Amino acid sequence: MGKIVMSGPQNVSLDGVVQDPDGAEKFELGGWFVEFGGKDLEEWNKVALDEALRAEAWLRGRRSYEFFGARWRRRSGELADRLNTMPKYVASSTLEDPEWNNTTVLTGDVVTEVSKLKRELDGEIVVPASYQLARTLFEHDLVDELRLVVFPVVLGSGERLFGETSEKTAMRLVEARTIGDGLVLLSYELARNA
Repeated sequence: MGKIVMSGPQNVSLDGVVQDPDGAEKFELGGWFVEFGGKDLEEWNKVALDEALRAEAWLRGRRSYEFFGARWRRRSGELADRLNTMPKYVASSTLEDPEWNNTTVLTGDVVTEVSKLKRELDGEIVVPASYQLARTLFEHDLVDELRLVVFPVVLGSGERLFGETSEKTAMRLVEARTIGDGLVLLSYELARNA
């Protein structure tokens, strides 16, 4: 059985904002990811590569799929090679002809399709940077693990990973470690039956 991991790694500000970390969406506070350079981003890249190499597949929403596909399809190197060859699933009712190789479009009800995917695949099914999809998966108890890379910046506004939920969700810390000089990787498992 597959394990749904919200990560990629999932970049988040100290106040929980996940919107537009690289500035491509033109959000007025976007671009906070690229403000951290040097050792921080070198170490972040190592974490991203390690995660991609361990993943069985990637699961994305349509917008993040198109964004990452446009960015990584033309690149080369170890991380790009892995992302370009790994199985990718995209939840979308509008995407008909995916351009990124090794992609399957999940066109039905997202909860049903992801539940089926979890039963059919073994290993980690990583969901990076798709906060709308993440909210749906959390709401329907399909997420098994959450990995966050916390950036030392407070934005004050912007889309956060978690929106309104219908109930409290308990999590258990699995790992906490520093990345580079100022980033922190936090990994949590959902504490089911706790």
